[in-house]
Amino acid sequence: MNLPKPNKINAEKYVAGLSLYKRKAVKIKLSANESALGPSPKAIKEYNKESKNLKRYPDSEGRLLRKVLANKFKLDPKRIILGSGSDQIFELICKSFLNKNDEVIVPEFSFIIYRIYSKIYGAKIKYAKEKNFKISIDNILSKVTKKTKIVFLANPNNPTGTIIGKKELLRLRKKLRSNILLVVDDAYFEYVKDKNYLSGMKLFSNSNNVIITRTFSKIYGLAGLRVGWGYGPKKLIYALNKVKPPFNINRAALFAAVESIKDIKWLSKEIKHVNKWTKIFYNNFKSLGIETNSSYGNFLLINFDKVKGSAKKIFLKLAKNGILVRKMDVYNIKNSLRVTVGNNLENKKFISTLRKII
Repeated sequence: MNLPKPNKINAEKYVAGLSLYKRKAVKIKLSANESALGPSPKAIKEYNKESKNLKRYPDSEGRLLRKVLANKFKLDPKRIILGSGSDQIFELICKSFLNKNDEVIVPEFSFIIYRIYSKIYGAKIKYAKEKNFKISIDNILSKVTKKTKIVFLANPNNPTGTIIGKKELLRLRKKLRSNILLVVDDAYFEYVKDKNYLSGMKLFSNSNNVIITRTFSKIYGLAGLRVGWGYGPKKLIYALNKVKPPFNINRAALFAAVESIKDIKWLSKEIKHVNKWTKIFYNNFKSLGIETNSSYGNFLLINFDKVKGSAKKIFLKLAKNGILVRKMDVYNIKNSLRVTVGNNLENKKFISTLRKII
């Protein structure tokens, strides 16, 4: 009997951070770079309000959210596209621009979803080497061939937490061929306080060959609602909109995102909290002999080569104490874990438990 056969797709499957460990709900989840303080109370209030009207379809174009975003960041609303998380924007980009055997360049330690979607749409991945977990512009440029179609990078980078300076990022765009699309993922830009840094949006909002993505899943605390957005030249955004599914963001999520953007005080509170705790984490790791780097996101990458006990054993001991962090096996970063900044109680419990383990 002949049965339907799906296409063979040569791509990894994205493995999310755990919410359960051995079938038990974890007490402290520091594995997914989620917001430390959670959503704005105003966003929660708006979500609850809209939940009473769920029989109605959402606005498929998300006009109100696009207008609010355009006003806040001084952008053209016609050049904004909304996605079910920024992940969907990456997929739309790959679907719109990639053909079989095209090449995509990503830093070797970069968000895995870039290469997953690229492979699904038939592209070959070229990995640019990093230096001390910092993205190398020169190495990216050395990987360019006639087949190169897209360069994906996040700034700050996930999972390393490092940044690319504004001059280097501008140099990359200048040196790349004009028909190579540069995608800059701004997922963690709000946390950065560095004079040499500018977000992709500030650097490239007027570019004709760059798409910038942002998300409500991190600093705004709406990971469970899946809202992201992208900004680029009209012709490219038009192409993405042609393949964007209708009603791709639910009604309550759209309204909650609007209120999140408006609540500047809550945003400032989250930024101060994370920046305070990344320093505390950094100092504690150093005092324990754990190698790490100054992070510009809401997480730190930590290595255990110079302490007793491997990353695998420490992960298991933390998990048995109800604390989940992120394994780095999928990124091929040896003997390392990634930990997200949580709330005050979670962070204190994590540090005290880690100290006991070490």
